[in-house]
Amino acid sequence: MDTASDRLEPAVVSRLMWRLMPFLFLLYIVAYLDRINMSFAVLQMRGDLGLSERAIGRAGGMFFAGYFFFQLPSNLVLEKFGVRRWISGLMVIWGVISCLMIFVRGPVSFYGMRFLLGAAEAGFFPGMILYMKRWFPASARARAVAWFMTANPLAGIVGSPISGALLGLTGKGLSGWQWMFLVEGMPAILLGVTVYWTLSDSPKEASWLKGEERAWLLDRLAREQQAESAISKGGFWDVLVSPRIWLLSVVYFGVSTTMYGVTLWLPSVIQSLSGLGNFATGLIAVIPFLATAIAMVLVGMHSDRSGERRWHTAIPAFAGAIALVAAGYGRSTVVVVAGVGLGLVGAESMVGPFWAMATSRMSGLSAAAGIAVINSLANLGGYYGPDIVGFFRKLNGGFRGGLLAIGATLALSGGIALIVGRRPVAADEK
Repeated sequence: MDTASDRLEPAVVSRLMWRLMPFLFLLYIVAYLDRINMSFAVLQMRGDLGLSERAIGRAGGMFFAGYFFFQLPSNLVLEKFGVRRWISGLMVIWGVISCLMIFVRGPVSFYGMRFLLGAAEAGFFPGMILYMKRWFPASARARAVAWFMTANPLAGIVGSPISGALLGLTGKGLSGWQWMFLVEGMPAILLGVTVYWTLSDSPKEASWLKGEERAWLLDRLAREQQAESAISKGGFWDVLVSPRIWLLSVVYFGVSTTMYGVTLWLPSVIQSLSGLGNFATGLIAVIPFLATAIAMVLVGMHSDRSGERRWHTAIPAFAGAIALVAAGYGRSTVVVVAGVGLGLVGAESMVGPFWAMATSRMSGLSAAAGIAVINSLANLGGYYGPDIVGFFRKLNGGFRGGLLAIGATLALSGGIALIVGRRPVAADEK
């Protein structure tokens, strides 16, 4: 039986990777592109609409205000109605909202549309984490999450030059930034319709799994769920007051702060230091995203092979914090862009090991609630990161203060990861 299990595990995991991950990956590229493309849009919007640096930072953060308030309800609805129907509907809605960004006329409408986009996207990421938990055994979960999360930097790799090029479009009474929002919002609508006919809600419904493979996977997942249920028997309200959940939220807060604080302002950093045009700025912005994609996969794979999560989460955090401090004090374009890029590499390399560590003691409804609570609280960092850079930009016109604040937040996340990851099973909150 052990021999059969040893033989089936790599075959099943490989089949899951090839069958599920490319499509989930594509969905997340589209989701992430729709939330970060404003980093290029503001290169024109600040002049066309008279937006201040603080207003731009606040608009970037308003996405996460909507994200925060709607994430937990959205994930609980997903638990009731299933991934296929709920994610399909969310993608169509946020695609339409992204297209409607062409009607932004000033700070207030900018804030409102970003809030609505965040509310619509709120259920997507935690829903995908929950979905992967229900398909991938624990031994492959960090790898799966890392591959999935490489959509973040890949969206930057693909989207940066495209967004920069779209800013050059004019016609039909629309500016370049309006064409960019319209064109880049359409894929979410089309893929949202496709999700309904493509995804299966659980391995039981997957006709593409062979008989013995399906039986092995269902048995493995059932045994893992049983073990996790024995560890954490708390209900919905226990999740909300769990110290472990709040500590995990602090860890991921640093990831979100860096991820979105850096991503929103990266084109502005490059352009202000180099004086390049929009398309050339987009090409340079590809470099940090490419390095991030490679590092995320390597760290996730190494974490799975070793079975270690705590240090695989903390070390990238500390390395990223150091890089951001170096960028804050850098004087040349190369040093600043490299430091900011390595800060992004460190933060995003944490996500695979982090989610494997975070979900290892969750099951059932508490898993849906726990993932949503962590992600919703932590993604307030998506408000804090862009806004703190905008605050210091308005204060003194530079990026140093914002980068140092983000670096300190990321270092704190690494320290908390070492604490929460070390906690013994017996000490978990009931």
